[in-house]
Parts: sequence; structure tokens; C-alpha cells
Amino acid sequence: MGKVTKSALQRRIEIGSWVVLAISVIIGFAFFSIYVTLGILLGGLISILNFYWLSRDIVRVFQQYSDRAKPYIMIKFYIRFIVTGVIIFLILTQTPVDLIGLIIGLSLIVINILLIVIATNLKNPLRRLKKKNASPFISR
Repeated sequence: MGKVTKSALQRRIEIGSWVVLAISVIIGFAFFSIYVTLGILLGGLISILNFYWLSRDIVRVFQQYSDRAKPYIMIKFYIRFIVTGVIIFLILTQTPVDLIGLIIGLSLIVINILLIVIATNLKNPLRRLKKKNASPFISR
């Protein structure tokens, strides 16, 4: 299996997720209890590690199992889903984390992707108009 380079967008998501996690933990320490902050930290770590795991699985599928990719992706999805569920269950039952903090932490990848989309559109809001026959409105 050859080395696969990550796209600029994937690197931006990965680095941005760590930055958003750090900022969220700092805000958690400043304004919330230690249990909320712990929930943000653990949830953020779970979501970032899950994102890395997903990207690794997708690369592996298309390099090794391209002829039977769909069943392999589904099997890996369920394995990742079960492992993540067990980890979240153990965190909720064995540690004093706050549920809201954990949910915020688990949402960090989505928050980061949303911030990237907003930043990209603010940088170049008329990029759709550069294409021939493009419209600023989505139409069918």
C-alpha cells in the first residue's frame, strides 16, 4: 500500500479541529465547571480520533478493496459505531463528565467544518459566478 497524501481540505479540517478543541477547552475552563470542560475535552478527542479512523478506513478501502468497497465500508462503519458507542457509554457511566459538555465536544468536527465553509465563502463570495452559466442561487 503506497503512501497517500492528504488533501489541503482534509489537513485544514484536522488542524482546525485541534484548534477548535483547544479554544473550547480554554472557554470551558474560564466559564464552566471542570465537568463540562472534561466533557468537551473527551468528546472532542473522540470526534477527532473518529475522523482520523474514518479517513484511514476510506483510504484503505479504495486502495485494497475497491472491487468490494461497499460491504467493507459498512462493516468498518458498524465497528467504528459500536466502539464509539461503548467508549461514550463508559465515559458517561464511569467518569463525572457533564452530558452537555460531551455533546459539545462530539460536535467539534461539525462546528469546525461549518467554520471552514463560512470562512471560505467570506474569502471569495462570488466564486460561483466565475463559472460559465453559474448563478449565485441554487436552482434546478
